[in-house]
Amino acid sequence: MAAWNVGDAAARDALLRAGMWDALGGLRADTPARWGRMTAQQMVEHLEWTFACSTGTCTVECPIPEEHRPRYLTFLTHDRPTPQGFENPVLVSGLPALAHADLAAAAAALRREVDRYLAGAESAPAVLRMHPLFGPIGAEQWSRTHYKHVRHHFTQFGLYPDEPA
Repeated sequence: MAAWNVGDAAARDALLRAGMWDALGGLRADTPARWGRMTAQQMVEHLEWTFACSTGTCTVECPIPEEHRPRYLTFLTHDRPTPQGFENPVLVSGLPALAHADLAAAAAALRREVDRYLAGAESAPAVLRMHPLFGPIGAEQWSRTHYKHVRHHFTQFGLYPDEPA
């Protein structure tokens, strides 16, 4: 996996168009997480959900007060990875039940949602969609979010080498 550079739009695009799919090929239903409680399929469905938030396929609320969101948004400007054990405030009560029959079906659904995101980011980059931490954000910030989020969870399952500290 290439060195971190969340500011590199081409690197983010390459990850979403090819890199994540190459890495995902190494994931098996019984691949254990290096940390956390997610199963491989839960992780893939969790990524699908995040992409669905960015396309408007699903909607979420942002419990973070508006005056605190700029501080959270700075996370998208630096190359530090998401900390292990970070809990999304929308999911603190737990992950939803599995939506797909198996890992292959979940991966196919993720692929459809990523393709929908990429098409929407190209055709309507100024459209804002709600993120559960950052509030309403546009295509550039969603791209940074997805880059960091995919790398975080793929590192969690050993699909990428350890991320920088």
